[in-house]
Amino acid sequence: MPWREHLLVRDDTRIACRERGGPGQPVVLLHGLAGYGGEWDAPAELLASCHRVVTVDQRGHGASERHPHDVSRAAYIADVIAVIDHFALDRPVLVGQSMGGHTAMLTAAAHPGRIGALALVEAGFGGPNPDLPTNIGNWLDSWPVPFPSPEAAAAFFGGGSLGAGWAAGLEQRADGWWPRFDRDVLVRSLAENAQRSFHDAWARVTCPTLLVLARSGFLPADEVTEMLRLRPETRAVSIPGTGHDVHLEAPEALYGALSGFLAEAAR
Repeated sequence: MPWREHLLVRDDTRIACRERGGPGQPVVLLHGLAGYGGEWDAPAELLASCHRVVTVDQRGHGASERHPHDVSRAAYIADVIAVIDHFALDRPVLVGQSMGGHTAMLTAAAHPGRIGALALVEAGFGGPNPDLPTNIGNWLDSWPVPFPSPEAAAAFFGGGSLGAGWAAGLEQRADGWWPRFDRDVLVRSLAENAQRSFHDAWARVTCPTLLVLARSGFLPADEVTEMLRLRPETRAVSIPGTGHDVHLEAPEALYGALSGFLAEAAR
């Protein structure tokens, strides 16, 4: 079954998304910072055999609005609810990686009656980190853009399925291959995360929750411990041999973790 492309507009901001799959519980997949909805294609193909799957290019990313005026956490949350409304999804499962997981968590906390379950892939509630915008800006500045070819980009991003996944998110222009985002927009979107923890939002989540961890060290051990202390009913799984982009490196292993969790959450 092919993907069906959709474009919705909220608050004068275009949000691009794709939808496919069967009649099972709907699943909304949210990518991380500097990503795009298509990076979920491999696990989405597996999920779509049983579930209705929606992938989203979040504002400032991919085919969505490149320069949104509002990049607050509240704007990202409202976009997720707009997607749920657009597709008339009944208590979907939100699955988010990294920054997309943070958005999913905040949405579940703010709209507990609208979300059926939550899966955070390499994502937590975070903590104040004043250096975060600068560090991310420096990382983006390190990209040798334009890349001369997708192959060169894939090699820069680590090769294999990881590098290919990142390279597939680029767009071709006359002088080479460029990211489909504006560097300064992404840095601005981190302002709230740099200022405070969202510990309070995590404590307000009421739906069944899965925490998927790789061997990246992205989530500090003490943050994971605190997440499980605050919500001991949370199910946590670790996928060995993977880094932060586990959905690109090991989509089948991630699907295995998600499918088991979704079967339990549906009971």
